[in-house]
Amino acid sequence: MRLKSALFLMTCIFLGSFLSYLGMGCAQIGAPTGGTKDTLAPRLMKAIPTENKVQFKGNKIVFTFDEYIDLQEVQSNVLVSPLTKFNPQIDAKLKTVTVKFKDSLLPNTTYSINFGDAIKDVNEGNPFKNFTYVFSTGNYIDSFGLKGKIVMAETGLPDSSMVAMLYKNLADSAVKKLKPDYIARLKGDGSFAFRNLPAGQFNLFALKDGDGSKNYNNKEEVFAFNNQSININSNNAAVSLFAFSEIKSTVKAPLIANTEKKLKYSTPIINGRQDLLSNLQLSFNKSLKIFDTSKIILTDTNHNRLATVLTIDSTRKIVSLATNWKEDSYYLLIIPKEAVADSNNTPLAKTDSLLFGTKRESDYGNVIFRFSNIDFAKKPVLQFVSGEEITNSYPLTTLEWSSKLFIPGEYEIRILLDDNGNGKWDGGNYDKKRQPEKVIPIKQKISIRPNFDNEKEISL
Repeated sequence: MRLKSALFLMTCIFLGSFLSYLGMGCAQIGAPTGGTKDTLAPRLMKAIPTENKVQFKGNKIVFTFDEYIDLQEVQSNVLVSPLTKFNPQIDAKLKTVTVKFKDSLLPNTTYSINFGDAIKDVNEGNPFKNFTYVFSTGNYIDSFGLKGKIVMAETGLPDSSMVAMLYKNLADSAVKKLKPDYIARLKGDGSFAFRNLPAGQFNLFALKDGDGSKNYNNKEEVFAFNNQSININSNNAAVSLFAFSEIKSTVKAPLIANTEKKLKYSTPIINGRQDLLSNLQLSFNKSLKIFDTSKIILTDTNHNRLATVLTIDSTRKIVSLATNWKEDSYYLLIIPKEAVADSNNTPLAKTDSLLFGTKRESDYGNVIFRFSNIDFAKKPVLQFVSGEEITNSYPLTTLEWSSKLFIPGEYEIRILLDDNGNGKWDGGNYDKKRQPEKVIPIKQKISIRPNFDNEKEISL
């Protein structure tokens, strides 16, 4: 082997010198290129039985593709409608996918199997998207359908993690105790479509199935219902559902023990400037056992004591100080150490004083909204949203709304249809057949700039 290698090396050197003498370059030896990347999804070559098979009698379906296949997340991807008592067994081997039903299929029923993105090629993971196989145990394929859209009632925005559900059993309790007959996934915009349905009466629901039970057994789950049953026929109009949680989730962040021995507080004052529109908040690191409002003093720069109203929240950690703020002015807050103390009677380490100023009116934006196509009988409320928080709410009574002092920033805008007029969104109640209050989101965000007239035309 060593002799052969040496001879091969000497031959290469000789050829290289000879080619250089002739003026020809010597080719470089490198690894072969991998070729064009495969971006094509697998192709279905045949199905046994064939698609849209009627009088289906067996319990097995075999799909053959043009390349090697991998199955991923079958439980979350594959939907069989109507639902079977037991999930079918779905396996992939080489270029085939096999579906075996574990229980008997209903007679005279059209079934569909939607594979979602479960089927992918082995090499590049290209999905065979939303492949749906349809067959019937009867003499024909059902062809009715139902379309619609589901949005979160509180925001007016879609949540594609929900599913739409149809029940043949029209009892109010069916959705709480039984699995649905048909399930449809939601697209990104909240829309859904049922296909290959039989004619008949159905109840329509939507659910964010937290525990995988496929029924509404927890009032913390996001849920939606249609007030009346739907007669499925060839002329069904699109249906809209508005989802809500009857009870807000009780999951709380774990409590972190406060090992701090000293009593301290903080304020939301930014760059030494207090907001003209809000109260001054003092957030303490421990609950206050002693809170003596008579000892906490706010003065102007001439040491004149100012009228204030001091309150404390239910946690006894947040103190709010309200007064009539003047723009571009300075204030001095004095908190004697004995004015507050925690549950161990620990006061502040020393008497504290806080010198701060207020913002100028030019630090705020002037906002003017002009509305059209708005129904005041529905008690509309204008909501400004920053992140997940509703920062401001204003009932609308005229076609023009304005605010001369508005905190600059980027906001989403929503219109709450406040049915009960309490100024806040209220969810629904399935047992009482009460739908949630609805919110209309305005598509374009608004960026409010300081010392600027921010005007916007809004048509609902």
